[in-house]
Amino acid sequence: MNSLKKHIKEVKDFPRKGVVFKDLTPLLNTPKAVQSCLEKIVDSIGSTKVNKVVAMEARGFFFGTLIAQRLVAGFVPVRKLGKLPGATISREYELEYGTDFLEIHRDAISPGDKVLIHDDVLATGGTAAAVCAMVEELGGEIVQCNFILELDFLTGRKKIEKYPVYSVLHY
Repeated sequence: MNSLKKHIKEVKDFPRKGVVFKDLTPLLNTPKAVQSCLEKIVDSIGSTKVNKVVAMEARGFFFGTLIAQRLVAGFVPVRKLGKLPGATISREYELEYGTDFLEIHRDAISPGDKVLIHDDVLATGGTAAAVCAMVEELGGEIVQCNFILELDFLTGRKKIEKYPVYSVLHY
């Protein structure tokens, strides 16, 4: 794991003073690191059947599409309110400084779909919990939530503890 951690850049005081942001872009710029990270995620799923990979805007898309391709599954984007055309459902979620909304297409998940949820970082868990709620509202069965890195000290895992959770890196 240390070989992957060396590709995570720490940026102090971003996006605000006192925060140490974990920047994944150096990892994305290193093909072998991307491949290694992708392998760890796919291996964590094992033989579990997955029909859809649901990933959150925007950094979840980086690996979400790759995971979907590897699993021969559909890819479903979750976006900020007003960014998807057609019929959607939305869910409010908490941020450290307020609330926002996410949405997903109503026809993206069918009842009984086996769904893997992916995002880049598990922090407070608000985003992941909102997405889980939308997937279940559409009838999907969540088989795993996975992340590139997890900020353990923020205990976001507690908000999604009823699902299997896998994070490649822990901080």
